[in-house]
Amino acid sequence: MRYSKRMAASLAVIAALWVVPAAADLKIGVTPGVVADSIITAAEEAKSRGLAVEVIEFADWATPNLALASGDLDLNFFQHEAFLENAIKETGFDLVPVAKGFLPNIGLYSLKYDSLEALPDGAKVAVANDPVNQGRALVLLSDAGLIGLAEGVGYLGTLDDVTSNPKNLAFVEIEGPQLVRAIEDVDLAQGYPAHYVSAGNPDLAGRALVYSGVGETRFAIAFVSRRDNAEDPEIAQFVEIYQSAPDVEAKIAEHYAGNPVLYSLPWKK
Repeated sequence: MRYSKRMAASLAVIAALWVVPAAADLKIGVTPGVVADSIITAAEEAKSRGLAVEVIEFADWATPNLALASGDLDLNFFQHEAFLENAIKETGFDLVPVAKGFLPNIGLYSLKYDSLEALPDGAKVAVANDPVNQGRALVLLSDAGLIGLAEGVGYLGTLDDVTSNPKNLAFVEIEGPQLVRAIEDVDLAQGYPAHYVSAGNPDLAGRALVYSGVGETRFAIAFVSRRDNAEDPEIAQFVEIYQSAPDVEAKIAEHYAGNPVLYSLPWKK
């Protein structure tokens, strides 16, 4: 996913997911699933404290930054800092992270094989098509010895940086939110556990062949604002509500089937 291919996308595709009756103090962009549901829960708590929040859902991972940069949002919550850094590099948007949300683990999943070693020659592997999240999948494959990556690229690696592929894995690039649907059509798929829980398959969420680890706080979902409103006290108030409200923590846990292997809350450490 390249932002240059998305710039012409109409903001008319934006749909309000949860709207307060009065004029909103904050407009927050999200993507579906645990991200949206946890923010909606926080917005309901904020309303009880006199802070009116409008939550707007997007179907892709490019438009929320476009909408924020153009002033249609005050805040977005869908991406980790590494993704944001890459987006800024591609677009020049003056966006900054202002706080951390929850940290989702990622994994490599298969419905056909019980281990990465069992993958056959020519196995079809689905990975995210955006540079940073694709790089995270490639690091997992590299750590497992299934591919070689160019030295030093780490999570910024792309398929162009694969230096060896002894099993001749056939990679399929898929937009991140759609990876949950790809698993039935491939031998191995990069996956986000909450997506499987939301799709009604919580058992699969806990059965990845390998996980990235929940200590990588760089990959926690970030609250992101424009630089010119980063000190907005209403943003600070909403973040405090998100990080302290028991209902928000419970909603996040629900999306991860209560399995602490699948996520963590960095602000509590």
